[in-house]
Amino acid sequence: MTLIEMLVAIAVMLIAMEGFTLLFVKSWETNKFILEEGLASAAASRATNKIITQLRSVRQADNGDFAVESGADFDVKVYADIDDDGVTERVHYFLDLATDELKVGVTDPLGTTPITYPASDDTVTVLASYVVNESDNPAFYYYNENYPGDTVTNPLATPINVEDARLIRVHLLVNIDPIRAPNNINIESFADLRNLKNL
Repeated sequence: MTLIEMLVAIAVMLIAMEGFTLLFVKSWETNKFILEEGLASAAASRATNKIITQLRSVRQADNGDFAVESGADFDVKVYADIDDDGVTERVHYFLDLATDELKVGVTDPLGTTPITYPASDDTVTVLASYVVNESDNPAFYYYNENYPGDTVTNPLATPINVEDARLIRVHLLVNIDPIRAPNNINIESFADLRNLKNL
């Protein structure tokens, strides 16, 4: 084998190794992105299921306030006993648009007479990250008792008249990198406010 043949063989081998390395790196990056996107969507799905379960059990506050305190596009406050301790907490679900995080704030009532709820959330927990809803895609939709027959006034305009809400839809769009993957993962579910059925 001549020196030229050996140099050509080495050059071909180096080109092949470089191609294999680039293929490996690209596959690794793609798999990593898919895994991270899957984990983010799984977290958002678990958060949605948790919210729906808790919304289904809303009830009158311990101070007599209506079960739904307020409802807006990215923010809903309700009363529910989420920790099964016999005390009704104020539960505040909201999407932090600055950080793309879905959060829940929980406030326990003060044991004074009369019972009151502090204005701010006692504890705030992040339920899901990479939630990219914007103004044209609210996270929360509200429906009255006439839905689905009434599609003219439903979903209700926000902020809602709290006594009209009988059904809440949670709608989350998840994307860890909108520039790389322009299509969002869509997660949604409905919560029937069961304790308000006969009001």
